[in-house]
Parts: sequence; C-alpha cells; structure tokens
Amino acid sequence: MPVPRVILVDDNPEFMERARTLLVQDFNVIASFEDGYSLLNAWSTLKPDIVVSDISMPPISGLDLARTLGEQGYSGPIVFLTIHNEQDFVSAAMAAGASGYVLKSHMTSDLLPALNAVLSGKKFLSTSISHSH
Repeated sequence: MPVPRVILVDDNPEFMERARTLLVQDFNVIASFEDGYSLLNAWSTLKPDIVVSDISMPPISGLDLARTLGEQGYSGPIVFLTIHNEQDFVSAAMAAGASGYVLKSHMTSDLLPALNAVLSGKKFLSTSISHSH
C-alpha cells in the first residue's frame, strides 16, 4: 500500500512543524500551507489522501475551507487539528465534512491514531471531547 499523502494547513508554523515531525515516519507530508486559500489553489494538483487543518486561521476558516474543498470535489478525509474543545466547534466541524477532530493539546497522542482511523473510514475525536456524535 502506498504511503498516504498528507497536506497540513495551519497559520502557526510551530504547530505545523510539530505535526510534520509526528507524521513523517508513517505519512508523506507533501505540502504545508499557512492559509486555506493556498490549499484551495493547490489540492487538485497535489492530490492528497488526507488534509489536516486548523479551524481558526485567516483569511478563511478551516470550516469554510472544508466546505469549499467538498464543493470543489475533494472526497478524502479532513482532520481538524485545533485548540477548540467546545461542542459547538466539534459539531460545526463534522457538519462541514470533517472525519477527525484532534485537539492540539493531544496532538502527540491523538494525531497518528486519527489519521489511521479516518483512512479506514472511521471517525475520530480526541479522547477529552464528548463522544456524543
């Protein structure tokens, strides 16, 4: 099986580098972007298997990014990597098309399991989030 191709999107370069470091052994991080518009312009050429995105970033939120990706024909999983653990954000993310939701505070323990889960067609929520979905 080929190594899954991942794109990272986060306006915080430090978190993006930490995520890349966690993923590099098991995944091919093919690109990283600091804003959603850059991803929207490149995803169809790069053909990622998974998109990992922050929610709160300018000028387009991760939620809007996920909806727009779906409208543009992206059908792969989207995993949000975010600081927001409020149920409203989780619900909005799932409604926008997310397959996974990982809290940045749990990135070390949850990011790899999240990507593996969504690749096998499952949903994933960080363990400290209510599993009421």
